[in-house]
This record gives sequence, C-alpha cells and structure tokens, in this order.
Amino acid sequence: MEKLEQSGKEETVFQGQIFEVIKKLMKKGNKVVEFEIARRAPGTRLIIIKNDKVLLSKEFRYELNDYDYRLPGGKVFDTLKEYKQAMTQSQDVLLRAKKAAEKECLEETGIVPKNINFFYLSHSGGPTVEWDLYYFIVDSFEENAGGQKLGLGEDIKTEWKTQKEIEELCVENKINEDRTVGVLFKFFRSKQNKN
Repeated sequence: MEKLEQSGKEETVFQGQIFEVIKKLMKKGNKVVEFEIARRAPGTRLIIIKNDKVLLSKEFRYELNDYDYRLPGGKVFDTLKEYKQAMTQSQDVLLRAKKAAEKECLEETGIVPKNINFFYLSHSGGPTVEWDLYYFIVDSFEENAGGQKLGLGEDIKTEWKTQKEIEELCVENKINEDRTVGVLFKFFRSKQNKN
C-alpha cells in the first residue's frame, strides 16, 4: 500500500504573530493533493495537585464572553517567529515547555513549583491544525507571597476541585477546552491504576 508523502517544500500563505497558514502538496502514487494547515506555536497546561484536589483556573475568555474553567497554562513561545527559529536550531521543545510551564504556574496561580513532571503531549486532533499542548503535573510547590502576576487583560481566579467536581464541570460544559477534558480523564484514570 502506498503512503501519502509530502511532495516538495511547504509554502507559507499567511503569517501572523501567533498563527500561520501553510500549503503543502501531498502525493500518493500519481495523485497530488494540496493541504492547507493552520499552525500555532505550542502551549502548556498544568495539573497542580494537593490533597486529592486539582487546581483549576476560572478565567474570563473573550471568545466565549464568559468564564471558563481550565487548567492553568499558556504559550511556550511568545511568537510564531520565535517558535520557528527554535525549530530550525533543533531546540528541545519539551525543555522549553517545562520552563514555560514553571513561568505560567507562578503568573497564573501564584504557585512556585518544586516538582514538575511531563505527563502528556496532546496533538491538535486533526490533520489541518498543528497546535500541541504539553501537560505537566505539579505535585510539590510553595505558594508565592506575592500571589498571581497576571498580564494585561487577564481575569483569572483559582479554585481547588475534587475529581467529582471536575467531572461535573466537564459534563456541564464549563470546561470548554475539550483536549483538556480528555487529558484530565487520562490523569484520573492513571491515578486509579496506581491505587
């Protein structure tokens, strides 16, 4: 069986600060198909645990015009240009993601992680969008006396939730980042398997 393979170099048809749209030709046998792909620099999310509870952020999201529960996190690279430069230099994205996760942890939650471990890499979930999210577990930390260090326009509060409360938030569509819903399911299942 013939595989679908890239034919030639990809072409950037649009580039913004965070997203780009690329076009690439894919070939299978004698057939050539043009693919358009939206690419965004990767992000990071934190599963911060204490006494069988997970810290969620309740954040006002302008695209929803409402508050949304989510895992704290943010960008690994501030711009697409910085991400592309790191890729051409073969930088370790996982290491960069871990450093970004530590920074976001302090900024969004006021927590300084002492122990932060990679848990899961979520790819975009489709062939036409590339946006990876790196998930980390923080199970040892200290609270920063200075509290959160939110950026301009960020409206974020934090709340400790049990597994049952998080499951209810998922069912009630109060956690709108569906990839995070799936990763939380994997996290809770991995905890059950350890017990």
